[in-house]
Amino acid sequence: MWWGGRGQSFNIAPQKAEPDMGLSGPKSVQRTGMLESRSCQLGSHLASGCLPGEQILAWAPGVRKGLEPELPGTLICTNLRVTFQPCGWQRSQETPLSSEYDFVLVNIGRLEAVSGLSRVQLLRPGSPLKFTPEEILIHGRDFRLLRVAFEAGGLEPQAFQVTMAIVRARAQSSQAQQYAGISLSKAGQSSGSRKPPVPLLETSEDWETERKKQGAGGWRVSPVNERFDVATSLPRYFWVPKRTLDSEVRRAFGHFHQGRGPRLSWHHPGGSDLLRCGGFYTASDPNKEDIRAVESMLQAGHSDIVLVDTVDELPSLTDVQLAHLKLRALCLPDSSAAEEKWLSALEGTRWLDYVRSCLRKASDISVLVTSRVRSVVLQERGDRDFNGLLSSLVQLLSAPEARTLLGFQSLVQREWVAAGHPFLTRLGVTGASEELLQQFPAEFEFSEFFLLALHDSARVPDTLTFLRDTPWERGKQSGQFNSYTQIYTAGYSQLPAGNSVNPQLSVWDWDLRYNSEQILQFHNPGYDPEHCPDSWLPRQQPNFMVPGPPSSVWLFSRGALTPLNQLCPWRDSPSLLAVSSRWLPRPAISAESLADQEWGLPSHWGACPLPPGLLLPGYLGPQIRLWRRCYLRGRPEVQKGLSAPTVSGLQDELSHLQELLRKWTPRISPEDHSEKRDPNTIVSQSR
Repeated sequence: MWWGGRGQSFNIAPQKAEPDMGLSGPKSVQRTGMLESRSCQLGSHLASGCLPGEQILAWAPGVRKGLEPELPGTLICTNLRVTFQPCGWQRSQETPLSSEYDFVLVNIGRLEAVSGLSRVQLLRPGSPLKFTPEEILIHGRDFRLLRVAFEAGGLEPQAFQVTMAIVRARAQSSQAQQYAGISLSKAGQSSGSRKPPVPLLETSEDWETERKKQGAGGWRVSPVNERFDVATSLPRYFWVPKRTLDSEVRRAFGHFHQGRGPRLSWHHPGGSDLLRCGGFYTASDPNKEDIRAVESMLQAGHSDIVLVDTVDELPSLTDVQLAHLKLRALCLPDSSAAEEKWLSALEGTRWLDYVRSCLRKASDISVLVTSRVRSVVLQERGDRDFNGLLSSLVQLLSAPEARTLLGFQSLVQREWVAAGHPFLTRLGVTGASEELLQQFPAEFEFSEFFLLALHDSARVPDTLTFLRDTPWERGKQSGQFNSYTQIYTAGYSQLPAGNSVNPQLSVWDWDLRYNSEQILQFHNPGYDPEHCPDSWLPRQQPNFMVPGPPSSVWLFSRGALTPLNQLCPWRDSPSLLAVSSRWLPRPAISAESLADQEWGLPSHWGACPLPPGLLLPGYLGPQIRLWRRCYLRGRPEVQKGLSAPTVSGLQDELSHLQELLRKWTPRISPEDHSEKRDPNTIVSQSR
C-alpha cells in the first residue's frame, strides 16, 4: 500500500474515456460499469498512500515479466512516477519511495508498446497509440527495465488508458516542473527539526567545521559570495588563503571564467593543497594589484606551484555523453549487437577508454599532491565538470577518510553539489569510483550498492540535491534565499521565521527510499576497520613530503611537468623559465613512472617509498571492467552470480552456483564414472 501520512489529502484523477476499442452493445455497457466500479474501489485504496501533492492518473492490472518469478499486480501512473505494485505488497511507512518498483517520469528514457509478436510502437511524447497494447516496456535512464503484460478479459480499455496516461504525463513533466507541489517527509518527523545526516555546507559553520577537520590552518571561510553576487554557480561560502582579504578575493575572481576563481578543495595532511578554478578570463585587463592577488591565491603560501590542465588528454563532455548513450543502447535487453560481437561493441562505445583516461589523470595528480609540499591547481574553463571528477578521485586515492561512507558522502556534497555541478544537463559521469572499489575492495567502507543508489538518485530527482544546477537555484527553489537566510540554523533546530514551507530533504536521507536492511548493504563487509582516517597519517610527514624548488611554477600537461616563468597570462614574456636540467623531468607514460620522477628527483634527495594511504590503480586492458550490476541491470541473467554484500546474499549466490553445477554435471552412476577412468576398460572398449 502506498503511504501518504496521517491527516493529508490526496487527489485522484478519474480515468477518462478513450476512443471506442471495439466494445459495443449491452454487454459492453455492463462490463464498463463493472470496471468503473472496480476502478473507483482500487483508486480509493491506492490513493491512501500517495505522497502529498501526488495525483493518480490511471492504472491497470498486469503481470511484471522478465524477472523470475513473474509478479501479478497493478501498473499505476501518477503525475510524479510510474510504479508497479505487486499483489499483496505493502509500501513500508519508513520508505515512502521505492527504488525497486518506482520509475520517476523524467527517468523514463524509452517507452514501447507491444501487441503480439511483431507490433511494436515507440511512444514519444505527443504520439498517439495505434493499438491496444498487450505489453508495455519502460526503459529507465538508470538502465533499469520494467516490462508489464496486461490482463485480458475486458480490461483492454484500462491498458490503453494507463499507457496513454504515461505518454501524456511524460510529455507534460520536466525536471523543473514535476517537483512542484510534491513534498517529501518522514512519518512522525518534522523536516524543520531534522538534522541532515551529511553537512549540506549551507552555513559558514559547516565550512568551518570541515576546514578544521582537514587541518587547513592556512585557510579561512570567506563569505564574499554570501549574496551570490560574485558567482551564482559557486556556494555562498568557500575557503581562501587566510591572509587574502575579501576585497582582494572579489577582484581576483572577476578575472576567471564565470567568476570561479581559485579556492581550496582539499588540504593534504602532509602540507600540500589541492585547489580548483575556472579558466583565466584573458579579455580582462587587471591592474598590478589584481594580478598580485590572483598569484597570491594560486600560490596559497607555497613556493612550488603546479597548474594542471584538467581537460588535457581527457574526452570532451560531448564525447562522454555520446559514449553514455551508446553504452545504454548496447546494454538494453533488445540490443541489436550479436552476442559474439558484444565485447567489440562495448569497446566501440569508448566508455571504458574514458574511465581509463580519468583514472590515469587522477593517479598522476595524486602523485603531484603527495610527493612534495606544493600548491596543485586544477584548472578547467568552466570548473564544473572534470575539476570535480578529478578532485574527487584524487581524494579517494590519497585520503582514507574519503573512502568511508560518511567521508565519501561529504566529498560528493562538497565537490559536486556545493561546487555547482550542472546535474540537470550532465547525467553521463564516468564510473571511475566503481573501478577503484573493484581494484581495492578492502580500502572502501561503502559497497557498490551504495554507489548504485547514488547513481540512481542523480537520475531520480526526488530531492533538490540533484534537481538544480547551482546552489543559488537550489536555494531559490526551496525558499532559502527569500531574505538571504538559511533553511537550517547552526543547530538545525527550526525554520526561518515566516517560512511556511517545509525545507526539502537531501539525497543523503536514504531512509526515505530504503529500509534498514537495505541500508546495511551500503557497508562493505570486506572493509578493513584498521584503515582509520585518524591514524593513517600524522599532520606533518617530513620524511616523504619534501619541499619544492624555490619560487617554481610548473604546468602539468600530457604526463610531464614543464617549467613556466609566470602564473598569469596577462604579463608578457611567454618564454619558458631557464632552470637546471634536473628540474626538467622526462614525459611520464604511467602513474608509476611519474612517481619515480617525483620521488627520485633530484638525486641527492634519494628514493622515497609511496606514502601510506596512497592508492595507485591499474588501468591497462582487463583492469578496467564494466559495472555489470548497474549497466546490465536490465538483463537478469547477467546479474546472477555477481558477488553479494551480505552473508545471506552470499548464501543465495552459493545456492545458485550449486544449482548450476548440478545441471551441468553429467548424470552418471559412480560405477560408470570410475569405469570410464579404468585403463583396462578403455583398452577393452577400443578392441
